[in-house]
Amino acid sequence: MIDGEKFAEIAGLICEPNRAKILWNLLDGRAYTASELAISIEISPTSISNHLSKLLEARLVKVVTQGRHRYYSYDRPEVAYVVESLANLNQPDSFVKKNVHEITGIKYCRTCYDHLAGKVSIQITEALEHNFLIKKSGKDFLISEAGWEWLKKLNITPDQLASKRRPIALQCLDWSERKHHIAGQLGAFLLQKMLAEDWMRKVTFSRELVVTSKGKKELYQLLGVIL
Repeated sequence: MIDGEKFAEIAGLICEPNRAKILWNLLDGRAYTASELAISIEISPTSISNHLSKLLEARLVKVVTQGRHRYYSYDRPEVAYVVESLANLNQPDSFVKKNVHEITGIKYCRTCYDHLAGKVSIQITEALEHNFLIKKSGKDFLISEAGWEWLKKLNITPDQLASKRRPIALQCLDWSERKHHIAGQLGAFLLQKMLAEDWMRKVTFSRELVVTSKGKKELYQLLGVIL
């Protein structure tokens, strides 16, 4: 099969409305049962089974069996990046330009699979660039020597990131901000750190994150980010 045909096949799988909703629901990084996904997108158990079978066959999702339950999640991080990028095709909200204080909910701060997204993620990314801790290079971010020194403050070292096949710091286009935030291993480590240190908290049944007062203080002290 030629590349164009492969692309058309994958695009058709992703962009079928119900399968697109399944993949969108998986963006919070959690694994769900078929029943939970069926309820969330309001289709029958038979339909969800058919859709998940096709996504499994294409290696867009994977399934893990635990006891009597089967849990579905993305097969690999690249699937999440594609889904988030497709959301950028949405037309921006009319002609009213909102400022930072008017941006709320998932547009302000959310998870994008296993890393941070939304207005807050862009502010952090731009602060890292402004302080010459990272810089854009192709589709990645490169971490400078000063950047590695800064990351040591968060107990993130080159050894933790060097041995894995996944990109260290990938540019991921933010659908609500139309700018790139940090994905890849570094994006995942940063989000884990912020959640573990109670800089951010998850909102139940949502991708939204709440920035705590401690998080605002730490991000200002570390990067000069004002939230």
